[in-house]
Amino acid sequence: MAQLNPRQMHAVRHLDGPCLVLAGAGSGKTRVITQKIAYLIEECGIAPHNIAAVTFTNKASREMKERVAELMKGKNCKGIQVSTFHTLGLNIIRKEHKTLGFKPGFSIFDSQDSTSLVKELLRRDFADDGGVIEQMQRQISRWKSALVTPDEAPAEAGDDATMNAAAQLYEKYQRALKAYNAVDFDDLILLPARLFKDHPEVLERWQNKVRYLLVDEYQDTNASQYQLIKNLTGVRGALTVVGDDDQSIYAWRGAEPENMLLLQKDYPNLAVIKLEQNYRSTGRILKAANALIKNNSHVFEDKNLWSELGYGDPIKVITLRNDEHEAEQVVSELISHKFNKRTRFSDYAILYRGNHQSRLFERALREQQVPYYISGGKSFFSHSEVKDIMSYLRLLANPDDDAAFLRVVNTPRREIGPTTLEKLGNYASERGLSLFASSFELGLGQRLSEKAVERVRRFSQWLVDMADRGLRGDPIETVKDVIRDVNYESWLNDSSKDLKQAEKRLANIMELVAWLQRMYEASTEEKSLADLINQMSLMDMLDRNDGDDVGESVSLMTLHASKGLEFPHVFLVGVEEELLPHRVSVDEGNIEEERRLAYVGITRAQRTLTISLCARRKRAGELQPVDASRFLDELPEEDLEWRGIGQKVDPEEQQERGKAHLANLKGMLSSGLGK
Repeated sequence: MAQLNPRQMHAVRHLDGPCLVLAGAGSGKTRVITQKIAYLIEECGIAPHNIAAVTFTNKASREMKERVAELMKGKNCKGIQVSTFHTLGLNIIRKEHKTLGFKPGFSIFDSQDSTSLVKELLRRDFADDGGVIEQMQRQISRWKSALVTPDEAPAEAGDDATMNAAAQLYEKYQRALKAYNAVDFDDLILLPARLFKDHPEVLERWQNKVRYLLVDEYQDTNASQYQLIKNLTGVRGALTVVGDDDQSIYAWRGAEPENMLLLQKDYPNLAVIKLEQNYRSTGRILKAANALIKNNSHVFEDKNLWSELGYGDPIKVITLRNDEHEAEQVVSELISHKFNKRTRFSDYAILYRGNHQSRLFERALREQQVPYYISGGKSFFSHSEVKDIMSYLRLLANPDDDAAFLRVVNTPRREIGPTTLEKLGNYASERGLSLFASSFELGLGQRLSEKAVERVRRFSQWLVDMADRGLRGDPIETVKDVIRDVNYESWLNDSSKDLKQAEKRLANIMELVAWLQRMYEASTEEKSLADLINQMSLMDMLDRNDGDDVGESVSLMTLHASKGLEFPHVFLVGVEEELLPHRVSVDEGNIEEERRLAYVGITRAQRTLTISLCARRKRAGELQPVDASRFLDELPEEDLEWRGIGQKVDPEEQQERGKAHLANLKGMLSSGLGK
């Protein structure tokens, strides 16, 4: 507690009603949450199992757990519920599955599973129109995030034909999920929120379980998450939320900054505490960030970040001829700075608005033999062999999981071809059953040949036998039995390009088994195979964008992916109109969110910040003139060091040329300077 500044201390000790902590970038918000958990246990006598803390990624929840354990120094903190929103929702559904009408061992559909189901439901009307499928899937997700049920969707759709089609699809989609004994990612929040509304006795039980709730990254919550928070805290208002309205950058995926206002409305006695001391960046970087974000409207009084880390170096702004020149120059600057300052490559990050910008920087880094890491690389769970085994295990937990059934029914080959599966699927749709359940129906013999029926039933019966073995024995041994029974190792050897690839794929399978074993042994309560599979499936969905240890590498990532991270030296590239701010956002009137995105990028930098932009950028295969971003006009000119087309401005001329340079920059770029 002695390490906290006065405002952090106030936030930790405030227990007289709900508390909103407006935590500016780098102001120690995680420290406040973890210290408050320890304070609630040690000073307030609240039992650890009656405290819940929620955030958005597994990485953030792991860090929170580790910090709490370190603070408690071995004292009893067992039972604290530190998790993501979706893990909390999964736990509620798992405990209350009967009330919700699910059988034990329900499955969680990831985005690929959901897409496959939507395609199947739409195939007669829209064939292979991926754009329509994606549009309708996004609309269903938006409805779920807004707590709109299939019954309510038609009224929301109004007279719009596409929206009405989406509403009809939503009803079919939910009915299909229920038939498969499955939920999708959005259901993990929607279902608990609806459950608490419809079953007050269940809500009361969970309110007694969660005596104090803490929420991280509150500005990123959507309507369903807010409702879950409100339900769990009830009239007690035993709640602390930590967030920053200036870093709300996820409206495109359902986040609602308006939840800040709702909090004030629903909790009139809300205490608002601002954290403005920054422990990350130099004063000059913070001055630029403050100047930029003041141009946005604010729900609460503006925060003014400050630091005791010194004023720091000027912010460099480099204008380059074109995007290839930009990549070459940024990499050259990075290498030169590393050599002169004796830093590490992992101290550097190159941040951009869109993934497509990474290609030229990758090429420039490779040419200079600089190691780099791109955030959002291939997930362990995306390897085909891992998805195969996970699908087998999902089927043991829930035989009605059609997506998993279709993936492995002929992997390894069982002579069950596409025609057989299409006829089985049509029969299942007509009967309103899963593929697994349909395989045992007598009527199936009228659709398939005797041999085809026998092959399908043999596979389904094997699933029954293995599931029974899993219930009676050790879950991990069952996993190993599955891999042996289907001769998966032999199939890997036969289907791989060479022995080396087969060995890599087998190593991934062994790692999956070892991971399941560690989860099983580490669990504080007895878990079934179904529980383990659901936990791992959710881990995959949440961790896909978390990133791993980057090692001794330069980090390349989008501004969205950089949120929550920090680097000693940051290059913010492509700071131009139609990139940052993005053209689509400008057209849709979302300029304030784009400004928040630029603010996030600036506040990732600890010691130095370099901004780059081009005179021309390749679009549709041709170099076209571009304009400097309007956000550059909003930065304090006296703190910027400009370089024109790769040439450093003489320090003695800096003050004299500063304002004139920025005022004329847009015209210079448009006229094609530096062809």
